[in-house]
Amino acid sequence: MINIMSKEEKIGGIAETMLQTLYARAKESKKPNHKIYDAKAIEIVEQMEYDFSLADKDMAMSSGVVARTIVLDRMVSDFVNNHPDATIVNIACGMDTRFYRMDNGKIRWYNLDLPVTMNIRQKYMKENERVTLIAGSAMDSSWTEQIDTGEGDVLVIVEGLSMYLQEKDVKQILTNLDRRFKRAVIFMEILNPKFVRKNVEKSIQASGAVFTWGAKSGKELEDMVPAFKWSEDRSLVEGMEEIMPIYKVIGKIGLIRNLSNKISVLIKTEEGIR
Repeated sequence: MINIMSKEEKIGGIAETMLQTLYARAKESKKPNHKIYDAKAIEIVEQMEYDFSLADKDMAMSSGVVARTIVLDRMVSDFVNNHPDATIVNIACGMDTRFYRMDNGKIRWYNLDLPVTMNIRQKYMKENERVTLIAGSAMDSSWTEQIDTGEGDVLVIVEGLSMYLQEKDVKQILTNLDRRFKRAVIFMEILNPKFVRKNVEKSIQASGAVFTWGAKSGKELEDMVPAFKWSEDRSLVEGMEEIMPIYKVIGKIGLIRNLSNKISVLIKTEEGIR
C-alpha cells in the first residue's frame, strides 16, 4: 500500500474530490453489471492508504460520477475515432484515467492540474512518450506553451472544475485556450445555477469544496469568448438512463434534463472541425 500523502503534503477542498471520483469509478467497475469499466482506477485504489468510507456511502456522488463518465467517454471516443491523431488537453485532471480507456496508440495527451495534485498523481501514473503531466493553474496562460499540437486537431476536456470557480476564472481559461489554439473543440461540464452554494453530495461536502458558479447552457460561454461557438449541451441524464432505467421516462421531462449537469461543446474553427 502507498501512503497517499507525506507529512508535508496537505490535500483538501477541490483537490480531494479527485479521490472521491476515482473511488466511485473503481467501485462501479467491480460490479458484475458495471456500466463503466476502469481497470486503472481499480489498480490505483487498491494501492492507496486512504479512508474512502464517505465516498462508499455517497450514492448521489457515485451515480453522478458514473453518469458523467458514460457520457464523456462516448463523446471523447467519438472524437478520437474521427480524429485519430488528436492532441487532447485534460484540464484539472485530478486522478482521471480516461487516457487508458481511449488510447488508440496515436493520440497525445496532456494532463494539467495543481502541483499538490500532480505530486499525488505521479505516485500512481507515470508519463510516457505520448502522455505529459503539467503542474500549474488552468488560469495561468503559461502552461499552454507546453502543448505541442502537431498536425492533428485539439480537444480540451474540462470535467468537474467549472462549478468550483468564479465566472472570471472560467473566462480566463477560455481566453487562454483562444490565444493558444487556432482551432479546438472544448467539452466543458457545467452546473445548473440553482445548485450554486448547495452541495447535496455528502462526501464532496466533507472535503470543504463548494459549488460557486453555474450556467444554464454552454450558450452563455459564447459571451465570454466569442471565438468559441456553442454547438450543443449533452445532459448527464444520458448516463443516468444507463444506471437507472426510470430515467428513460423521467429524463424526457425538460425540467429534469435542464437541472442535470451538462457537457457543453464549444468549437473554435479556422478551416473547421467536423
